[in-house]
Amino acid sequence: MLIADSTGPGFALAAGIKQYLAEKCDCDVPLINVEKKTFKDGEFKLKISDNIRRKKCFLIHDSNKLPCDWLAELAFALEAMTFSSPEEINVVLPYLRFARQERKDESRISVNAKVVADIVSLYATRGITVDLHAPQVQEYFQIPFDNLYSFPMLIYYLKEFHPEILENLVVVSPDLGGGKRAEALAKRLQKIGVNAEIAFGHKTKVRDNEVEKVMIIGDVCGKNCLVVDDIIDTGGTMIKTAEVLRNAGAKTVYAYGTHGLFTQGTDRFKVFDKVIVSDTLKSPEGSNVEVLSLVGLFGEAIYRIVRGESLSVLFDK
Repeated sequence: MLIADSTGPGFALAAGIKQYLAEKCDCDVPLINVEKKTFKDGEFKLKISDNIRRKKCFLIHDSNKLPCDWLAELAFALEAMTFSSPEEINVVLPYLRFARQERKDESRISVNAKVVADIVSLYATRGITVDLHAPQVQEYFQIPFDNLYSFPMLIYYLKEFHPEILENLVVVSPDLGGGKRAEALAKRLQKIGVNAEIAFGHKTKVRDNEVEKVMIIGDVCGKNCLVVDDIIDTGGTMIKTAEVLRNAGAKTVYAYGTHGLFTQGTDRFKVFDKVIVSDTLKSPEGSNVEVLSLVGLFGEAIYRIVRGESLSVLFDK
């Protein structure tokens, strides 16, 4: 059984997963609503709209909610499911909120990712997400927690719709910290015969979300460049990276970010030829923004969990 909030923008992803599973299993897969009643003082309660007793349940939690609402509704929905006696409680978190606060890097701060992990681990049997900001966040969960990778889907998308960029390609990390991410994509591309080079951006920050300067380490002149990151927030680093790539003679400049927050809109991303994001979040419209669907990735993961099959094949398939 799938469970999701039918009133939120993330319901389209849940409906797509339902359709995928229905075709895969050749049967109807129930998609149950999470009902929300809000009181005058702002408090609310959640109710699972149908019987889930002895069912294997997958809560597909809407990542588009404001962070505080996302966390509260996640906790309340899981608690409501716990007392409904399901066989399993699996939680699908397309974009894991608070994952960027994953370590103690100064005194007297909260490690928010661990708090989220503790709440989920208290109620759920298993968790699924995609492209964690920091893979070590998996270790905070006291339950099996699978971090899927979207790069296989991205490679398929590029081959299908933008094969021109795969010629003379440079995979660019906008900062040194994302170097492993760029290397991982380059290695996957090599398996299909695309020998991509790697370049790195070196940035200096004035403060959070405000970048002062970016320098590119690597040869990008006359090359097709694909800037990759896990999250597009304000896009400051990505945009400065694209500007430096243009000035360095790059032929084309594309961007891929799994989770497109676009907190300052999409207009400022016109420096890119294309910006590709996944549907973990509902992205605002933009003339050069394209959406890569991860319905198949999540749907196949759910199918394999129910069947007791390996998920590792999804990382390379």
